[in-house]
Amino acid sequence: MKRFWRKLLLVICVAAILSWPAMAYTRQCSVNPDAYKLKGDGITLNTTEIQRYIDDAAKTVKPCMVVWFKPGVYLTGSLFVKSGVTLRIDKGVSLLGSQNIKDYPEMPTRVAGLELTWPAALINIYKQSNTIITGEGTIDGDGKVFWDSYWALRKIDEPKGLRWASDYDAKRPRLIQVFDSSKIWVGGGLQLKRSGFWTVHICYSHDVVIDGVTIRNNEGGRGPSTDGIDIDSSNHIEVMHADIAVNDDALCMKAGRDSDGLRVNRPTTAIKIHDSTIRDGAAGITFGSETSGGFRNIEAWNITSRDHVPVGILFKSAHTRGGFADDIRLHDMDFDGVTAVLRITMNWNPSYSYATIPPGLTNYPAYYKTLTTPVPEDKGRAHVSNVHIWNIKATNAKTAFEVDAYPQVPLEHFKLDHIDITAIAAGHIADARDWKFSDVTLHTVDNSTIALSDSVNVTGIATHPGAPPADDPAKKSFAQQDKN
Repeated sequence: MKRFWRKLLLVICVAAILSWPAMAYTRQCSVNPDAYKLKGDGITLNTTEIQRYIDDAAKTVKPCMVVWFKPGVYLTGSLFVKSGVTLRIDKGVSLLGSQNIKDYPEMPTRVAGLELTWPAALINIYKQSNTIITGEGTIDGDGKVFWDSYWALRKIDEPKGLRWASDYDAKRPRLIQVFDSSKIWVGGGLQLKRSGFWTVHICYSHDVVIDGVTIRNNEGGRGPSTDGIDIDSSNHIEVMHADIAVNDDALCMKAGRDSDGLRVNRPTTAIKIHDSTIRDGAAGITFGSETSGGFRNIEAWNITSRDHVPVGILFKSAHTRGGFADDIRLHDMDFDGVTAVLRITMNWNPSYSYATIPPGLTNYPAYYKTLTTPVPEDKGRAHVSNVHIWNIKATNAKTAFEVDAYPQVPLEHFKLDHIDITAIAAGHIADARDWKFSDVTLHTVDNSTIALSDSVNVTGIATHPGAPPADDPAKKSFAQQDKN
């Protein structure tokens, strides 16, 4: 009987937590947008008027005020949604991002693992709480102008030995930023598209739910680094019912880069990601490459990847990142046509990961010095352990496993069970310790088994001694290194 009451209480508590946005929504009242002379013609810049609308709603005595729009396309720069406000974007409404970078004021934030001053996102929840963004309308970054500026800068930076600087030099606005905030809910059928940079960035925040977003960043081109949803040094985050097509990481855990990430030392913990589809992107789910603060207690399930997704599960880091991954649970995933089902690389993209100021270069930004601050060798390698992967089905894969770390810092205590993979080749596992496979079906076109090297106590699957491919990542072209 006591067990029954405990179970009932748990169900009631969970239902209350999950329903808080809906409960708040029923208490909302709204302000008439006519008072703000908004123009949904797709031409007139509405930033000042919309922000005044939001600010007025936040000042009312009634909780959870709704900011809403009549059908139309509303051109705008950065907007800041305040505590207690619901930004409702209904079907037939589009918030269209300005293509003028001056419409995105620079402010303190973290970008690509580094704390710096950077243009605000199109939609910002910045140091707020109890905020909702919902509706079946569209938030459109109109980001191609920023994609083009990035590629133009890459052409200048690469010959100078500054490939690693391009992502920071080309200041591009994200679509939605949730920064240092709590009790945030985003979803309800939102259409997010053409972000200039990352699409949804959750940083230094807790108790955030993303439920029901469609992300399309490859319209009118393929935007570089247009990640889908990045969870960055945050905790108690849940992402569900996402449908994503991007040109980089789709669902990604991040926790800081190199010396700056080790200084901040904030992990990403207590994360749940489930019931989502990746149609285009770097991987079904990604950890890194910003690993410095570490990852712990992360569970992902019911993830499906299709079409243009080269990797199913991806861990990536570099020997200057540091950090850890511990208590990672990944299960019930379906991958079709991937290049690798499981890829772990601890020396990812050297031309981007390892920053060195070229001789003779002067008058460079302060963040160049931060990026090039040395990391002691004993702190630079990420420790990955206690990973459980199960109920994975992969068809038409090129390779089952591409796993590499360092012999002195092996990948420890992996458990893989109920795995069904059809691939051309089995692939390789290097630098593993205490990996246990069970109930694994691996069909390979070439009848190969896994090449195993520098590993101890890998059991439950057919292997043979053999070194991994001898490709030196640093000798690959920049374009090849950018691929995951």
